[in-house]
Order: sequence, then C-alpha cells, then structure tokens
Amino acid sequence: MNLSSLRFVQQVGKIGASYSSFARPSSEGRTVIVTGSGKGIGKAIALRLAADGYSVCVNDLSANKAKCDEVVEEIRSMGRKACTAIADVTKRDQVKSMVQMSVKELGPLDTMVANAGVVQVDQLLEMSEKEFESIFTVNVFGVQNCLAEAAKQLISQGSCRPDRPVRGLVQAYAGLLANQNITANAYAPGIVDTSMWDLVDEGLHRTAGWGKGTAADRLVQQLTALGRLGVPEDVAKMVSFLASSDSDYITGQTPLVDGGTVFT
Repeated sequence: MNLSSLRFVQQVGKIGASYSSFARPSSEGRTVIVTGSGKGIGKAIALRLAADGYSVCVNDLSANKAKCDEVVEEIRSMGRKACTAIADVTKRDQVKSMVQMSVKELGPLDTMVANAGVVQVDQLLEMSEKEFESIFTVNVFGVQNCLAEAAKQLISQGSCRPDRPVRGLVQAYAGLLANQNITANAYAPGIVDTSMWDLVDEGLHRTAGWGKGTAADRLVQQLTALGRLGVPEDVAKMVSFLASSDSDYITGQTPLVDGGTVFT
C-alpha cells in the first residue's frame, strides 16, 4: 500500500545554503493532519510527529472516535496541541471540513499525511465488484481528496512562494506544486504488525490453507532481508523525516519501509 504526505517547504535563503548545524530543526509551531490515526501506523505517526514538535489533527471514522480521543489526550500530555476530526476520506466535503477544523483548532496547515487505507486479500478473480471498488475509493480517491484539499489550503494561506495509482498521483502533485514550494511524497510500508494483518492472516488461512496466526511470520521469513516483522514506529520514523526540513529537496518519491522486501 502506498500512502502519501504533502508538505509546505519553508524555503531557505539561497540555493546551496550552508548549514550551521546538522541537527534537525524542531517542528515546533507547525501543524499536521494524519488520517486514519486512531490506531496502528497512523497512531504511531501522529505520536512521532507530536514528539517532533507538531500540533496534530487526529482523524479517523466515527467508529474509531474513542480511539482518536485517546491519541489526542496522549499528545496533549506531551505538551502539544491536538484535536479530533471525524471524517470519511472518501467524501470530499468531509475532508474539506476536516481541514477547516484543523486550521480553526490548531492554526494554519503545514502538512497532510494521507495515511488512511484498506487492505483486501482475496484473489483478484474472486474479488467482488464492491470489494474492488472499496480499495480504489479509499486508497486512491481518498488520497486525492486529502491532497487536493490540503494543497488548496496551503496555497490560500499565502504560505507558499508568491513569485502505483497512488505513486502516480503523488508524482503528479509533486510536479504540479513544486513551483508553490510544496513537496509531495509517498511511503510504502511492508509487513507491519497492526490489526490490518489480522485480515491478511484470515484471508491467507481461507485462500491458501495457512495456519491461523502464521501469515506475518511466514511472509517475513520468506520475503524480508532483515528477517523481522515491522512495527508502526518503523513507518513513523520515515514519515517524521518526510515531514521535516531534512526532506526539503525530496519530492515525488516513494521510499519503501519494508525491511528489504524489495530492493530498488
């Protein structure tokens, strides 16, 4: 699954600027929306960005509101600002309202992390039209909704200089928004220990006859060079980098966080 991040880049004073320190500048005072962040990878991203200094808008579906509120309280306990914004990323009007709520509660938007996604493990020929449509509605159109509304907000703020399917979409945004000083990157997690893998495990038990509870470990041993299961914090570290000034010269890219499943 390719997930994405859209970020306004504060331009340095000149091309080839020198640095007085190699320490990463704090993200203190910046704001971010992380979709699908009531649990799993999204939660880890929200907490990591809060630790980096961000104020965080925590988003998920209404069924996960209690979990979102727990994440918000955890972020606030770190001394950061946070709010819950319930929205379905497949609904453009709800995404727009989510962005507006974040701006109202936390201040001007700096970063959008379009993390929400779904997984489907049935064989392609056995997948129903509804299941296939669900994947694209959430994982492609949901990302488009988030990136489009975030980009509009960033441009409207005057923050920018005045003068796969998801990978292709992110590359298109990178090209479109580069002259506005906005970067767009995706990130591609591998086998990560979240509740989503319970669905994968069940699917492989049903379709391939694998023993229940064995899928993740089995695939890790077969596919990953590092030979261990990923954890949400592994992905959060990559997003922390993409959401920081350390990635100012990177756009249109999709780094893999997969323990060496695919070498590029």
